[in-house]
Amino acid sequence: MTPPDWLAQGVSMLRSAPKTTGPRSTQERLDATLRQDEEAMSPRMLRQSLKELQAIVDPTVSEVEGGRRAQAMMDWYATASPPHRRDLWLLMSERFVADPQHVKKAQAQFAAAVGTPDEAAAEVLYRRATVSPRRRLLQRFSANPEGVRFLVDMRAELQPQLRSDKRLFALDVEMEYMFSTWFDVGFLDLRRITWDSPASLVEKLIKYEAVHDIRSWSDVKNRLDSDRRCYGFFHPRLPGEPLIFVEVALMNEIAASITPLLDEAAAPADLGKATTAIFYSISNTQTGLKGVSFGDSLIKRVVETLKQEFPRLKTFATLSPIPGLRGWLTKNAPADMLKAWERVEELAENAPERRTLMGWAARYLGDELNEGKPLDPVARFHLGNGARVERLNWAADPSAKGLKQSYGLMVNYLYDLKRLDKHRASLAQGKIPIAAAIKDHYL
Repeated sequence: MTPPDWLAQGVSMLRSAPKTTGPRSTQERLDATLRQDEEAMSPRMLRQSLKELQAIVDPTVSEVEGGRRAQAMMDWYATASPPHRRDLWLLMSERFVADPQHVKKAQAQFAAAVGTPDEAAAEVLYRRATVSPRRRLLQRFSANPEGVRFLVDMRAELQPQLRSDKRLFALDVEMEYMFSTWFDVGFLDLRRITWDSPASLVEKLIKYEAVHDIRSWSDVKNRLDSDRRCYGFFHPRLPGEPLIFVEVALMNEIAASITPLLDEAAAPADLGKATTAIFYSISNTQTGLKGVSFGDSLIKRVVETLKQEFPRLKTFATLSPIPGLRGWLTKNAPADMLKAWERVEELAENAPERRTLMGWAARYLGDELNEGKPLDPVARFHLGNGARVERLNWAADPSAKGLKQSYGLMVNYLYDLKRLDKHRASLAQGKIPIAAAIKDHYL
């Protein structure tokens, strides 16, 4: 074919190409000749990228060679644009799936073997058949010294795209499954973070604090004072990077306000009289580890550690925000009440609007469920760990963030170590465990 003929054919293809109402599938793009305007990679580049991904998991190459190829892909990814990275995610999500015919055959063999001496062997074959090549691909990346960091960051970048493109779900779920294994609490190291810890680590606290913003170095120093404790979970493949950390205040009573806890001028509490540990901030640091649970294990480990250091400690509770309260009230409370609560800071102790707000908040925490779980995200976390809703606190967080979230209200969740299993069982039956003080607020 002469160049003019080739050009004429290309123009004809462009004119006759069917118009699509949405983005082309990955398969359509791989089969195509030309790139459409909204697509990052051309069909040729997409095919080449797929070939390079497949080469990483080529069963005929050694682990060393597979790792070298994975490193080359990581180097490319580091300089790739977001749209090009997204095309790579689509390839990993859609082109590395288990063979459906192989799975179907193995499933039939397993079903036929149930109840026979061959059942165990058939089950093994079925499980192997359902393992996708995608998992092997992730494993090859993870073998690199920086591979785990690479994958965690990749998933963090991928997360915002899930709502708009369901094709990425397979990759996301596979990564969550793999991370749940790699970051099992049995592989994590609990460390105390102090003012004497490396500056780079202390800076991580400032960066990742998600509950009460750290305003300055003196603020973070106050949170690491003698009457405080800060603990984090660390993974050997992410050195110097806490996956989650908790801040604890040692006191002689359950805290009713965050203000004194964050008061940099306040004198340290007398540790000899401390009977209560208040967990006032828990922050996850890695968006890419969403769905991987550390919090319940972190609290248990910290409680055990504190009890060894301070045998007098008897009470373990939180001082927690209620981030979903205001949004829920906006949808459910009367308009006149919402208007009155806008001046919540001016309400007198005996004001009816104040009693009404406490009543609505109590019912939000004590009754509201979504698919059997507490509606409020912080309540869902602590109650799922076996705590109970203990006490509501008025004007406990007067910051702009506290007023925006919950009109300044905060809540104490109590960890009664002898009743954790009982509270979990109650929650599993659709009944939120609450103290009598919470019921007293009900209208």
